[in-house]
Amino acid sequence: MNDEGITARIERLVAEEHELREREQRDNADARALEQDAERLRAVEVELDRSWDLLRQRRALREAGVDPDQASARDADTVEDYLQ
Repeated sequence: MNDEGITARIERLVAEEHELREREQRDNADARALEQDAERLRAVEVELDRSWDLLRQRRALREAGVDPDQASARDADTVEDYLQ
């Protein structure tokens, strides 16, 4: 996937994240809907982290004069366990 494709994916995920957060406020009386939204929100957050990581890898490789297509998406455990 190229940078534009990754950026488009990030934009879609951010839009879904915002929608889920809005629904979370509206669905506060429906425990089942709230739980489902919370699960999906966590999955979206992980995918966002993975997408951002891939985009950063591509940019770093490009800046180093290396083919950015050598970047690869890392698994969720790796990305989520980064120290910040």
